[in-house]
Amino acid sequence: MSSNILVTGAAGYVGGSIVADFLSSNILALKSSRVIATVRSDEQAKLLSKSGINVLQLDLTDEKAVIDGIVKHNINIVIHTASSLDPRLAFNLLTGLAEQQKASGSKAYFIHTSGLSAFLPKTGWPEGEMKDSDSIFETEKQFAESFALRKNDVDITEAANALGIASFIVVPCTVYGKGTGQWNQLSVIFPITVQASIKQKSVSKFPEDGKSAGVHISDLTNLYGLVVKNILEGSGALIPNGMHGYYVAIAHEMSRWETLDRLAAAMKARGLVASSETQVWTSDEAAAEATGVPAMFVDILFNSSANIIADNAFKLGWKPKWDETRFLDNIDDEIMSVLELGKAKSSLVDSLFLAAGS
Repeated sequence: MSSNILVTGAAGYVGGSIVADFLSSNILALKSSRVIATVRSDEQAKLLSKSGINVLQLDLTDEKAVIDGIVKHNINIVIHTASSLDPRLAFNLLTGLAEQQKASGSKAYFIHTSGLSAFLPKTGWPEGEMKDSDSIFETEKQFAESFALRKNDVDITEAANALGIASFIVVPCTVYGKGTGQWNQLSVIFPITVQASIKQKSVSKFPEDGKSAGVHISDLTNLYGLVVKNILEGSGALIPNGMHGYYVAIAHEMSRWETLDRLAAAMKARGLVASSETQVWTSDEAAAEATGVPAMFVDILFNSSANIIADNAFKLGWKPKWDETRFLDNIDDEIMSVLELGKAKSSLVDSLFLAAGS
């Protein structure tokens, strides 16, 4: 079946890459569907429109505007990447999908983007590994009040269920690689690390080593594409959805110290840092000052390991092309992207400061 697919946050790194990769996809079901990108500003709308992208300039906090936009454009699939921190946006989108579902008689689908921080012991997630095909929803609900992202996942899933909308939660980890979107092509973690290293003329690490989870942006957009492909081919209600619909996008693990050692060597080769030897952060506050991230989020973003195993994505047929070896061998790409593109046009850090102040 063909559909109208709305992608929120299309001026962002993930959302913009989803739009671009969907439009260039060879998947027949995607090629026959219409992708509509939502953005906030006139400048963003103008840039994307010039590239031939169907653009809907929309304030997602305006419930009436969201409902009208979804109904007017006959949207029955929403991929929400604009914010995992503000649940109001998701609720407005769900309300719009419910109205469209009622008007058209066609099933509506909502794909929400969460974050791996919901599954970190440092944010209150229980110790012991779980698969995303296990009772994740029930566990998130049990520990929802201790971390906002978990509460948002639970509330959004329950709201979708109450409205009869099939929902899915995609959980990215540390995403890397140059994006394919028109507005912002830089990820978050590595550009911040590179910029901080240039600023202080050295690459720094935390005193303890550990494993982080990684996924290349192209592999991440491929996972979104697989979920949408199943929906378009009529299997949306058959694959895990709702309370069972968690899709953790972990392609591989990577040693934090080895990653930073390789980054330091690559930056030294370019003359960007004074030494190929990594330094050690003296405190979270020192790391916060250098990276520009609120101190309360430094450990979560740069020094944490999740207790969650990706299972549903692989059962769906997900086959990431990037592994740890390929990532490390191409780590210079992260430096080149920062040198080429400068600072990321991302609102994530601003959102973290708002959350830190709330």
